[in-house]
Amino acid sequence: MTTKKLQQATLGGGCFWCTEAVFQEVEGVEKVISGYSGGNVPGYPIYREICSGLTGHAEVIQITFDANTISFADILVVFMTTHDPTTLNRQGADRGTQYRSVVFYHDDEQKEIAEKVIKQLNPYYENSIVTELSPLDTFYKAEKEHQDYYKNNKEQGYCCFVITPKLAKLRALHADKLKS
Repeated sequence: MTTKKLQQATLGGGCFWCTEAVFQEVEGVEKVISGYSGGNVPGYPIYREICSGLTGHAEVIQITFDANTISFADILVVFMTTHDPTTLNRQGADRGTQYRSVVFYHDDEQKEIAEKVIKQLNPYYENSIVTELSPLDTFYKAEKEHQDYYKNNKEQGYCCFVITPKLAKLRALHADKLKS
């Protein structure tokens, strides 16, 4: 039996409810936590403050994954193809810096891999990828009601009209990377 090689990735691709739901379906992902990173105000931020766009934080997820099952590069390919990495500070109707596309890398190796993946995927998009690459400083776990949001609210309008189609796209593009 192979020992797990657990690593973390911290990614922002718009609303964290969407990215959380996507990565909960990916094989090798052990845990997904919704939260906030990248802000410029001291103290523990709360959702209401993040939504104002004034704190500088992005809605992110922190993924714990088994690198023996899925690589960081593959995590990034799933990430880049299940949101629009070419729109600055926006995903669909969600607008503001809190919805920016961002990879908060944990070390230099993650930064290098992210740069390579962006370079490889850029030609496939009509517009250039604008995903920010920043070192992870602090990750703040979001409030309880934001954890497992899609699982707990599938009938809610946002879930039906935004997240469910995103999951269909995930299943179509990455069936080989999904949990059974």
